[in-house]
Amino acid sequence: MCALLEAVGDSDVPFLAEMGESIWNEHYTPIIGKAQVDYMIEKYQSEAAVRRQIAEEGYEYFFIMHEGIRAGYVGVQENDGLYLSKLYVLREFRGLGIGGRVLISLMRLCRERGVSRIWLTVNRNNVNSARAYESWGMKMIREQKVDIGGGFFMDDFVYEIEV
Repeated sequence: MCALLEAVGDSDVPFLAEMGESIWNEHYTPIIGKAQVDYMIEKYQSEAAVRRQIAEEGYEYFFIMHEGIRAGYVGVQENDGLYLSKLYVLREFRGLGIGGRVLISLMRLCRERGVSRIWLTVNRNNVNSARAYESWGMKMIREQKVDIGGGFFMDDFVYEIEV
């Protein structure tokens, strides 16, 4: 069974950032390279970045719990729908259907809040994740390339699903 547990406590942020760093290094280094991974961890996944996102940018973070174990986490922001900024699952929990169950939980959250869609970005070379989103009924609606500084770009597909 999979459930979301809101990670609101200040003491949760270091664990969440450590989990993010581990997942990013393992999953994204082959896709975008170590230099960009290091840059993006500092900019988007570090303790300071997560604290800023929560305090100043309206992000909410949830741990993904699987059989009582923290299997990953989700970061969302209400922004023209529910922006699914982060959906990260530890390697040993992938392939168990957790992502699809997380999406169902987020759709329930959207209905409770009167939000009509969930959207996200996925790196165009992150083929397995893109396939998973499509299998959950999400549609690719556009492509975008965003300069994130440091000489790096996020070269993404934008996916969405109506709730």
